Amino acid sequence: MWRFSRKKTFFTPEENEKIIQSIQEAEKQTSGEIRIFVESRCKYVDALDRAKEIFSNLQMERTELRNAVLFYLAVKDRQLAIFADKGIHEAAGADYWKTAVKEILSVFSKDNVTEGITTSIYKIGEALKTHFPYDKEVDKNELPDEIVFGK
Repeated sequence: MWRFSRKKTFFTPEENEKIIQSIQEAEKQTSGEIRIFVESRCKYVDALDRAKEIFSNLQMERTELRNAVLFYLAVKDRQLAIFADKGIHEAAGADYWKTAVKEILSVFSKDNVTEGITTSIYKIGEALKTHFPYDKEVDKNELPDEIVFGK
């Protein structure tokens, strides 16, 4: 259930927990990092430009292997973007990310936003797992798993 309030509560506590759990599960199989950023409106014409700005603001480029991915969603504007750092973007290739966004949009079109996000996280996790598999000897959680909420 979507809620809009001064506190910007976009998800129920249960939905929020489900999304965080999907991030944690996906990250158990990779050294990569996934973050979710949700806000009401996209300040930019291109959601990917906004995602790039947020990625930088969250200092996500500081992962050791440059394998962090940001899932960006502007709820009221119905825009989304995936911004992948240099390491994973180059490893997976530009076509992978274009296809991933198309697949994600098909899930979102069914009007189940939480399911769309969790499906997206698992899809991103698969790419990370393929190119940056988990290594228990060196892997650490470099970025928080919580959802970041904007305005």
